Amino acid sequence: MAELAWSPVAAPRPPPGLGAKLGALVLLLLLPLGCGLGPLCCFTPGPGADAHSAVLSLVSCFAGGVFLGTCLLDLLPDYLRSISAALEGLRVTQLQFPLAEFILAMGFFLVLVLEQIALAQREPPPAAEESRSLLPNGSIQTPPASPSPNPGARGAVRAALLVLALALHSVLEGLALGLQEADGAVLRVCLALLLHKCAVAFSLALKLLRARLRPRAVAACLALFAMMSPLGVGLGTAVAAGAGPRQRLCRGVLEGLASGTFLYITFLEILPQELGVPQHRVPKVILLLAGFALVTAILFIKM
Repeated sequence: MAELAWSPVAAPRPPPGLGAKLGALVLLLLLPLGCGLGPLCCFTPGPGADAHSAVLSLVSCFAGGVFLGTCLLDLLPDYLRSISAALEGLRVTQLQFPLAEFILAMGFFLVLVLEQIALAQREPPPAAEESRSLLPNGSIQTPPASPSPNPGARGAVRAALLVLALALHSVLEGLALGLQEADGAVLRVCLALLLHKCAVAFSLALKLLRARLRPRAVAACLALFAMMSPLGVGLGTAVAAGAGPRQRLCRGVLEGLASGTFLYITFLEILPQELGVPQHRVPKVILLLAGFALVTAILFIKM
C-alpha cells in the first residue's frame, strides 16, 4: 500500500509592519484618551488654566516640529516614490499633468474645506449693531429682540461640530500611519501622531468643560475622538495589503491625501496658532527645532 506523502503548507505571512501597527493602534487609542480624561479629574477654572495652556502650547510647538520633519523628510518622499511606482505599474510613464502634486493639494484642501464648514456652523451671526452704526440716527427701526436659543443646546451643537471636525482629521492622520510598511516609518509617524493627539485631546477636554458640557458628554466626545485614528490605521492597513497595480495606485492616492493632511495641520493649524501668541516665543522656536531635529536624527540613524 502506497504511503501518501505529506508536505507542510506554509502559513501566509503577515503584512509588513503589522506588529508595529497593532502597537501603534493601541497607543493611539489609550494615550490620547488618558490625556483627555485627565482634565475631568483636575479641571478647575481660574488661574491654573493659564498654566495648563502655556504648557500645552509648548508641547504643541514640539509636536509641530515633529509633524514638519515627518511630513517633509519621510511621508513626502515615500509618497512620491509610491505614486511613481504605481503609475509605472499601470504603464503611465509620460503624464504631462503634475498628478502627484495635485493629489497632495487635494488632501490639503479636503481638510481645509471640512474644517471651514464646521467653523462656519459654529460662529455666531454678526451683531446687528455693527451695521446700524454706519447709518444715520433714526433711519432704521430696531427690530424686536428675538428669543435667544438655549445656550446649553447651542454649546452642545458647537461641541459636536468641533468633535466631528477633529474626528475627520484623526481618520486621515491614522490613514497615513496604516499605509506605511516599514516598522521604522510606522514608529516615526506614530510618534508624531501621539504628540499631536495627546495635546489636542487635552485641549479638547478643556474646551468642552469650559462650554459647561456634562462630564459624561465630554467623556463620550473624547472616546469618539480617540477611536478615529485607530480606525484610520485599520483602513490604511487594509489598503496597503493589496498587491495589484490598481491597489498600489489607490494606496499612492491615499498616501498623497494623508500627506496633504500633515501639511495642513503643520502650517495652518499648529504653527500659526502657537507662534501667533506673543508669549514664550524663543522657547517655542527652540521646541519646534527640537521636534524637527528629533525626526532628522531618527532618519539619519536609520540610514
